[in-house]
Amino acid sequence: MISEQDQKLAQLILEHSTEVQKGQNVMVQLIGLNGIDLLRALVEQIRAKDANPFINIEDSDTRRILIENGNKSFWKNQADVDQLPLMKQMDAFIGIRASQNIYENALTSKEANKAYSEHFLKPVHFDERVNNTNWCIMRYPSPAFAMNAKMPTRKFAEFYYDACLVDYAALEEAMKPLEKKLRATDEIHLKGEGTDITFSVKDQNWVPCFGKRNIPDGELFTSPILDSVNGVISYAPSVYQGKPFEYVKLEVKDGVVVDYDSSNNEALKDILDTDEGARRFGEFSFGLNPVIESPMYDILFDEKIYGSNHLTLGKDYEIAPNGNSSNIHWDLVCIGPDVYLDGELIRNGRKFVTDDLKGLNPENLL
Repeated sequence: MISEQDQKLAQLILEHSTEVQKGQNVMVQLIGLNGIDLLRALVEQIRAKDANPFINIEDSDTRRILIENGNKSFWKNQADVDQLPLMKQMDAFIGIRASQNIYENALTSKEANKAYSEHFLKPVHFDERVNNTNWCIMRYPSPAFAMNAKMPTRKFAEFYYDACLVDYAALEEAMKPLEKKLRATDEIHLKGEGTDITFSVKDQNWVPCFGKRNIPDGELFTSPILDSVNGVISYAPSVYQGKPFEYVKLEVKDGVVVDYDSSNNEALKDILDTDEGARRFGEFSFGLNPVIESPMYDILFDEKIYGSNHLTLGKDYEIAPNGNSSNIHWDLVCIGPDVYLDGELIRNGRKFVTDDLKGLNPENLL
């Protein structure tokens, strides 16, 4: 029996996020079997729209074996023979990340990660899927996910659906004054414990996110002028390529990471050495989901934490470009720095303080 919550989530994804229409091709990818009920709800509703679901179910451990043992020729063959031609025929893509273990790829080598990222992830997903489909990515709740969030399983499930099913219309409206202010901004300054960093966003595009590409959602992003980033920034706990980081601190000069510290410097060095763009920044964003309060080692949730910002290492998005090219895109999150726009304080810690932006504070959205 598919739950009412999964039916509502499937409806949101198909009608709001990906706007699936009659006759369209829709790829639904499930990594890990935990989200099978959501997949079933999606397939049922896709067919009710007389659209065409293409199902891709991957076992997490089998996927790990492929990534650990893959190389350039293997991933190029996987992309060219199967996934890239198929993705080019898709109108929409829905990705459900339902692995029980976020550290599944913790032992994957630098070389294996690079081969996978460069010869499969980039052509199939970064280049084709991101730019040419209506896509939406989400996680699915599990006891393991609840454990990372330090919450009881049942309570976490309630939190998950609350965060995913926020009033996106109200959030979209509340973002408009911030977007207007940011479009007129030259310099942004973040200042807090372990963070004092400035960069320019002059004439950059800003993209409000209210349930169209991620569920849960709630962010407003751009990319910094590539060589304008200067200072130090400290980030909350994160997991990238299956590697855990309890903290990351970066020192940046003229847009390039020149020094770093973390709880796992060997893994951090490997990521930063992926390519030239891995030491530069491809995105800057405000986290604005009023339900998500604290990090849980899952970037699709953590990057939406209210009162947070992420300054992302690696590739930019074509919709808000700054010219940075990379095989990584790591949304590292900085929680609660004061935010200044051209010298004006607009957020003190996690709360917006100017009258036009107070509508984004959680008490005004819930």
